[in-house]
Amino acid sequence: MVRTQIHLAEEQYRKLRTMAGSKGVSIAEIIRRSVDNTLEAEIMPDRDELRARACAVFGIYKDIEPDVAENHDKYLPETYQA
Repeated sequence: MVRTQIHLAEEQYRKLRTMAGSKGVSIAEIIRRSVDNTLEAEIMPDRDELRARACAVFGIYKDIEPDVAENHDKYLPETYQA
């Protein structure tokens, strides 16, 4: 692990201390978990992952009519009426 230092507002520290105590872990562990959650939510998947996701949907959405891409305006009113 890498040691680092941060500054917290008093209220943040109090809330973290309470949360850590109720969970039986250290404040540092609460912060590490929060960093992990943030990184998971913010980091985009790499190109290989994006390609795999795109390939996974090929063929899932088969058109009832083979010309939907060309004649979509013809089918839209039917779709909205349904």
